[in-house]
Amino acid sequence: MLLLIIAIVVVAGAIVALLGWDRYRGGRRGAGGDSGAGPTDEVFVDPETGNRMRVWHNSRTGQREYRIEDPSDVTFGAGSGAAAPRVESPEGDRGPRRDDGGQPAARGAVQVLSAPPAAVRAAEAVGEPIIEVTGLSKRFGETLAVDGLSFSVAPGRIVGFLGPNGAGKTTTMRALLGLVRPTAGSATIDGRHYSELEHPAQTVGALLDGDDLHAGRSGRNHLRVLARAAGVAAARVDELLALVDLTAAANRRAGGYSMGMKQRLGLAAALLGDPHVLVLDEPANGLDPQGIRWLRDFLRSLANEGRAILISSHVLAEVAQIADEVVVINHGRSILQASLPELMAQRSGGMRVAGPDVERLAELLRSDGAEVQPSTDGAIVVAGRTGEEIGRVIAEHQIVVSELAPSGESLEDVFIELTGAEGGPS
Repeated sequence: MLLLIIAIVVVAGAIVALLGWDRYRGGRRGAGGDSGAGPTDEVFVDPETGNRMRVWHNSRTGQREYRIEDPSDVTFGAGSGAAAPRVESPEGDRGPRRDDGGQPAARGAVQVLSAPPAAVRAAEAVGEPIIEVTGLSKRFGETLAVDGLSFSVAPGRIVGFLGPNGAGKTTTMRALLGLVRPTAGSATIDGRHYSELEHPAQTVGALLDGDDLHAGRSGRNHLRVLARAAGVAAARVDELLALVDLTAAANRRAGGYSMGMKQRLGLAAALLGDPHVLVLDEPANGLDPQGIRWLRDFLRSLANEGRAILISSHVLAEVAQIADEVVVINHGRSILQASLPELMAQRSGGMRVAGPDVERLAELLRSDGAEVQPSTDGAIVVAGRTGEEIGRVIAEHQIVVSELAPSGESLEDVFIELTGAEGGPS
């Protein structure tokens, strides 16, 4: 009789487990229906509303959603305290959806949030820097690696971090990530030092060494170990492997990966927590031309989602194509931080303008104090004005032009002029 009772209990438990799994396999019925959305293990408390939120992943669309946890649903009883990655809703609104009365919907109702937690939203206010390096200095014995360095990175911007070998770029990045302690000054993310971040993996992702992995583990297991340590759902691993085009090689030992594959695996690791800040040291290292183009488009798409990206590279032609701004340092000191168009206009011979109305444009610009020189092919070269400033004059006076572009030197030429370096940056 006892064995019969035990058998009944085991069978009943198995049926309940199967029913529970079926309930969530294709999305929560009554909330997601057959949409393909299902809950992950990622849970956080929205500091603005106090609601416990859970991340749902839609296997069909690949989108991640915030949903208020339903306390009556026992399936939601457990979960980590990890902060959830961010998502923007298709509607593009901000904050939780509201009921007809204009107030937040009752707690316990399942709904999708269109914005990240309040702490993240505050850091992403337009114009407010997310990365701030202020008076940073770092000394190793008698060597002063970084000397009073200051710069910032705002949301939605890609900032190229340039300097010759030994200029202090890697030391600065390591100080930003809490790997070295500054001798003076500060390096903060969201106004906090790295050690003070509540959920670092969900705040900042970093790629400092693409070869920093266990050679005997597969690419998938490498990411799974990191995901567990960061409190990120295991489902995120396969999502990222597909994103960086490593699905076919996911079960191969990472020690046998090419340098480019290791770089892509490192980028996937940096994105595990879906952070809104990325710090990347030479991410294009080892990539072939197709991979470099993929990386360029990929980083631009991440910046367009509002992420702040700091990237160092010795491939200056690539920086010129992807960066919104550049920070140039030498001997640990800041030389300048400027938008790329402004830098090219002021440091590389001005802006070249061609078209049927350039003589009229030249008169207008000269009357405004700009230095304008004619070119041998009928175009003009304008010094001391950015492309945006010239474009305003063109639009205001309805001037027809066929070309408006930086004239003369490349970013590499400007870099060497600024740093006096004979070799490229590290």
